[in-house]
Amino acid sequence: MPPRSYRSPVRSAAAGKTRARIVAAAARLLRRKGIEEFSLVSVAKSARVTRLTVYNHFGSRRALLEAVFDDRAGHGGLHRIPEAMAEPDPHIALKRLIAIFCEFWSFDQGAIARLHGVGSSDAQFEDAIRARNERRRRILSVLIGRMTERGDLRPEAATDLTDLLFVLTSFSVFAELSRGRSNDAACALVQSSATDAVKRAWVVGERG
Repeated sequence: MPPRSYRSPVRSAAAGKTRARIVAAAARLLRRKGIEEFSLVSVAKSARVTRLTVYNHFGSRRALLEAVFDDRAGHGGLHRIPEAMAEPDPHIALKRLIAIFCEFWSFDQGAIARLHGVGSSDAQFEDAIRARNERRRRILSVLIGRMTERGDLRPEAATDLTDLLFVLTSFSVFAELSRGRSNDAACALVQSSATDAVKRAWVVGERG
C-alpha cells in the first residue's frame, strides 16, 4: 500500500494566503499598469514573493489572469447567482440577476476592463473569457426557458431574446453606460432595457 499523503493544515493555510496575496497583487498591477507590464516577474515583485513561487501556484501568465478574473467574480458577488435563480418568478429573477452582474462589473472595473482587453489580443485567453461569459448566456437561457414554460413568451422568440439579454448584460455595455452615470443608474438602465426586450419579444411573437 502506498504511503498516505499528508498535508499540514497550517501549511495549506499559508499556501492559500500566499496565493490570495499573489492574485491581489496581480489585480492591482493590471489596474494600475495594464497588461504591458504584466508578467510573472512583475507580479512576484508586487506580491513580494519569488517568481518561482508565482509559477508554482499558477504555472503560466494565462492561468494567473484566469485566477484574477475568477477572484474578481468571487469578491464581486457572483456567488449570489443561485439566490436569484431560486426566485419562482423568472421576471423578478432576471432583474435580480442583472443587479448581480452589474455589481460584479463595477466591483473592480479597472482590472476587469484590462482582462477583457487582454482577451482581444490573446486568442487563448479570449477563449477563457468567452467560456466564462457563456456561463452567463446559459443562465439567461434557463430564465427564458422558464418564461416560455409559463406562457409569457412564444418559443420562437427564446433564442433571439437570450442573445439580446446576453449582450445587454455584458461588461462592455455596462462600462459604456456607466460613463457619466452612477453604477446604480447604469444598472437600472440595463434592467429597464431587459424588461422592454422581454415585452417586445412577447408582442412580436403574439402578432406573428
